[in-house]
Amino acid sequence: MFKTLRRHHISFKNAFAGIVWAFRTQPNFRVHMFLSLIALSLGYYLGITQLEMTVIVFTILLGLSSEMINTAIESVTDLVTTEWRQQAKIAKDVSAGMMLLVATGAVIIAVIIFGPYLMR
Repeated sequence: MFKTLRRHHISFKNAFAGIVWAFRTQPNFRVHMFLSLIALSLGYYLGITQLEMTVIVFTILLGLSSEMINTAIESVTDLVTTEWRQQAKIAKDVSAGMMLLVATGAVIIAVIIFGPYLMR
């Protein structure tokens, strides 16, 4: 049992180190964190419903996770090859496209949720 708990502790420690690394080294991750804090603060200030706040939190987690997946794909691609290759370009472009879709969806969700409150 102790061995299992120790492995989980190490896994959590490594996962937290990954989040810290992303925050320290990835400008887009920091931008997403900043905008996330604004969204959470605005939600609290405007008194949005619990369901709306849940959607905001889920959207934030999706955006931050997608940014980390994008960074991981780009890093692994750079590890595999430093020369230009069509397959590497496709991997990087598709992961960047994923991030663009998630960010666009987040903006749409923000407009849908915050719009009516801000129009009052």
